[in-house]
Amino acid sequence: MAGDVISFTLLAISSILIIINPLGATLIYVSLTTGLDQHARNGIIRDSCRFALFILLFVAVLGTWILQLFGISLEAFRIAGGILLFGIGMEMVYAKTSRTKLTATEKYESRDMEDIAIMPIAIPMIAGPGAITTSIVLMNEAIALTPVAIGVVLFSIAFSIGITYYMMRHSDYIMSRIGQREYRAINRLMGMLLIAIAVQFVINGIWMAFPGLKGG
Repeated sequence: MAGDVISFTLLAISSILIIINPLGATLIYVSLTTGLDQHARNGIIRDSCRFALFILLFVAVLGTWILQLFGISLEAFRIAGGILLFGIGMEMVYAKTSRTKLTATEKYESRDMEDIAIMPIAIPMIAGPGAITTSIVLMNEAIALTPVAIGVVLFSIAFSIGITYYMMRHSDYIMSRIGQREYRAINRLMGMLLIAIAVQFVINGIWMAFPGLKGG
């Protein structure tokens, strides 16, 4: 049991951290806040991370009930989530900004928005469809394991948001040290890991939907 919890802990932290992608969120934050004073930028960081944290914790706790309300099975959601994560991972490998996170239109329109903290930085850049899907799937796995695993999922969400907050607060230093070439290399590596996690999500979903296949 202890080994299962350790493996689940590593899976939860890595998958949520990769899908949130603090470095990518930081780069988008920098591009959207150019020209603002430091006080305004700090307010955007605080509000966006706080709202994203609330959203992910909310769906993690109530995600199963929401799925039941709409008559969606966990198996179907797990497979659909795996396919979504696979697409995001492929775009990361090819060094593209995922369209499920931030579209060009959203990025352009956000420059004229009075409050960009919630849209598009908190949603969909930090708490995007991939992060929401991952949180729900992991929480359902945690419920089947142990109460400790539930705490692991909640900690993984808070930890990932904390890393994002820290990187945004130190974005000037990070931008002075990381160029586009380094960012693309890191993004591709994270994309490969995300693809592997996505494939595992799909495999687990198929096994849950068709238990006979696993026995065979």
